[in-house]
Amino acid sequence: MLELIQAGGWLMIPILIGSVLALAIIIERFWTLQQRRILPEPLRGRAWRLAQEHELEAHHLETLKESSPLGRILAAGLANRHHGRSVMAEAIEDAGRHEAHRLERYLNTLGTIAAISPLLGLLGTVIGMIKVFGAISAEGLGDMAALSGGIAEALITTASGLTIAIPALMAYRYLRGLVDERVVEMEQEAMLLLEASDPERPVQRARGAA
Repeated sequence: MLELIQAGGWLMIPILIGSVLALAIIIERFWTLQQRRILPEPLRGRAWRLAQEHELEAHHLETLKESSPLGRILAAGLANRHHGRSVMAEAIEDAGRHEAHRLERYLNTLGTIAAISPLLGLLGTVIGMIKVFGAISAEGLGDMAALSGGIAEALITTASGLTIAIPALMAYRYLRGLVDERVVEMEQEAMLLLEASDPERPVQRARGAA
């Protein structure tokens, strides 16, 4: 492995750094975006009860904020539950934007790594071929060691760049979709909270039951 890295030349350094960063981001995001960490089961479906509790104090809201991203969104709405539905909706929307941004953390970096890794490999190919043609012009076709060194550098950097780019791109696409899914699920829970805070909602339900 070390021989391959050395044969690939100095461009292997940024390619290897990119691979380490990509792996770290993928592991961290998969851990962070678990459903139980974003939408804890005890909080799901509790919007009606939380909105109707009249003893929600500051420390209750603080505990809710610290529990999860969904908890922070619900806490933002509940903190404004006495100011009307429109104020609650604005607070929930603002908190939701912040949480969506947090869920997307590092994904741009992962996408950048997926995009530039094949370009670094292509640059290595160009540099390797320049060395090959330089050796041919200087030594002719008789110096096979110089020729093979340039060709090896070209092939190794290209293969390394693609090896990093393909899984990084797949992970980036998957994680983007996962973030969108989590955001939609949090929006659904927030809508339940808004419905529970609507003063006309109990009347409508009662009429429906009648």
